[in-house]
Amino acid sequence: MTIGGQKEQFLYVGSYTDEQNQEGIRLYSLNSEHGELTLVAAYHDLPNASFLALNDTRSVLYAVSETVTYNGGFGGAAAAYAIQAGTWTLEKINQQPTDGSAPCYISLDKTNRIALVANYGSGDVTVYPIEDGGGLGAHSPLVKHEGALGPQTDRQEAPHAHSIVPSPNNRFAISADLGLDRLMVSRIDAERGILLPHGEAVMKPGAGPRHLVYSADSRYVYAINELDSTISVLGFEADAGVLTALQSIETLPEGFSGESTCADIHLSGDGRFLYASNRGHDSIAVYAVDRESGTLSVVGWQATLGRTPRNFALSPQGDYLLAANQDSSSITVFRIDAETGMLQETGQSAAVARPVCIKFL
Repeated sequence: MTIGGQKEQFLYVGSYTDEQNQEGIRLYSLNSEHGELTLVAAYHDLPNASFLALNDTRSVLYAVSETVTYNGGFGGAAAAYAIQAGTWTLEKINQQPTDGSAPCYISLDKTNRIALVANYGSGDVTVYPIEDGGGLGAHSPLVKHEGALGPQTDRQEAPHAHSIVPSPNNRFAISADLGLDRLMVSRIDAERGILLPHGEAVMKPGAGPRHLVYSADSRYVYAINELDSTISVLGFEADAGVLTALQSIETLPEGFSGESTCADIHLSGDGRFLYASNRGHDSIAVYAVDRESGTLSVVGWQATLGRTPRNFALSPQGDYLLAANQDSSSITVFRIDAETGMLQETGQSAAVARPVCIKFL
């Protein structure tokens, strides 16, 4: 699509809200030549829209509302929005309770028949059937996370489901639990709209796994650990749903002594580079991926030019990386060097109140 003669990319931004800033979801355009962000539309109907997901046809946007109460009951909510073709503006389809507190992540299975929500506060997963037209149906019984807690008593006092991501072959879904130091593996039953317990991978004590990505060939899983600022590389037997630890690598440069926690993780479209965000060091760590062994080697770091990069996104064309700096209320635009994987400052940024998720169309 073009606006004013310039090619544009479009993206949605989810934000934490308060009385002064009530816009939970915003639509932006990104100028593909200069990296300039322009606000197109904003929506006030979903508080704390902290994570977003799109269906395969880019016709429906899904979002969580990270709250602890909803309509007077316990837990948060999830919502579905129809995307208007050509304008990319949103019209709400419906909203459903999660019955789990502080939902912080939403994803769809590969058939786009079920939506999966990780509830951080209550340490469980909500599974919704997706109805004709894209709306969310009534959820099945919650999937509770159980197990021994990690050693960091201030953060690991209970199970904390922080993400859930279906495998590329759609046989399994892996949920990272920060409180249990585990990756919980469930089998997807898309016909019945449920998850069935399958297995788990135990991480280093105190690691605090948060988000994860699969390699394009499904042979590896990369999990970012919030509490000890590491990335775990695991072999993945996609047909058996089995994870095997291969490597642990730091996300912070040698000699850094300040406080920092990890947040988000993404692979480049060609699978050659992996990116991870540090909150405190306020940077994106860049790694080269050995495509045969799956292991990582450090390329370098790029400051996000803002505070607390909770989330970031790579553009579909692979030319830009956008960092959502939650505590400085800004999104910074970087150009990606296709040869080295490193990030280059563009001088472009946008003031966005408490951005916490970026999702490109």
